[in-house]
Amino acid sequence: MDSVQEKIPAVVVDPDDFNEVLKRLNEIDEKIEFVNSEIAQRIGKKVGRDIGILYGAVAGIIMFLLYISISPILF
Repeated sequence: MDSVQEKIPAVVVDPDDFNEVLKRLNEIDEKIEFVNSEIAQRIGKKVGRDIGILYGAVAGIIMFLLYISISPILF
């Protein structure tokens, strides 16, 4: 077997440059999270509207059926 040792790469970076890059990445991450939350909110509104329409239709059908079944008794 070869006695070759693997060298781990090392990088020396100016701390100010590193902090600036981290700051920019954090700003980009915040923008992405904001856009994703806006998209999720819009999808939630659409789903809520659809569920509301469904509940309204079911309630309307039930009231109509109750009216039809009770109306012969009332007249």
